[in-house]
Amino acid sequence: MAGSIAGITAVICTYPLDMVRARLAFQVKGEHKYTGIIHAFKTIYTKEGGFIGFYRGLMPTVVGMAPYAGFSFFTFSTLKSIGLSQAPNLLGRPSLDNPEVLVLKTHVSLLCGGMAGAIAQTISYPLDVTRRRMQLGAALPDADKCLTMVQTLKYVYRHHGIRRGLYRGLSLNYIRCIPSQAVAFTTYEFMRQLLHLN
Repeated sequence: MAGSIAGITAVICTYPLDMVRARLAFQVKGEHKYTGIIHAFKTIYTKEGGFIGFYRGLMPTVVGMAPYAGFSFFTFSTLKSIGLSQAPNLLGRPSLDNPEVLVLKTHVSLLCGGMAGAIAQTISYPLDVTRRRMQLGAALPDADKCLTMVQTLKYVYRHHGIRRGLYRGLSLNYIRCIPSQAVAFTTYEFMRQLLHLN
């Protein structure tokens, strides 16, 4: 619970920066609406309803955090317990802090972490697409059809379908997500040993 609240607080505090980053990144093609970071902040504030303008797409981000974290930890824990129960000598080794407890070998932990990240990302990715589309808001010609999370999900599905809409860009996202989660879970397991939590 504390981790969820901390994560949501961090997202709320940094979301305006993510919004401006998305807007600046989107204007690679065509005319430039913003001349820089400060100009983007001023323009969004004055033309899109003040502070509320910085938080378009926040809801899918917050809603997507729970399934992503839940599925990634569930998948990693499941893979870990199956691996250690089915092939303890091949996949496990004694823990540094408690030799009676088996932990995954580093390369196996990396593999399980990467798989957990891929599965969690696949499940929560439509909410990420929704967030990005809502963030771009006024920059898109169909912005009036993507004002809420549900409207945006329906619009993307109806006009672009599942593969080219709700999951567009997923393969590129795997390139970032899989190594990130592999390292995160391996580090998590290693820190548990260093802190004598096994």
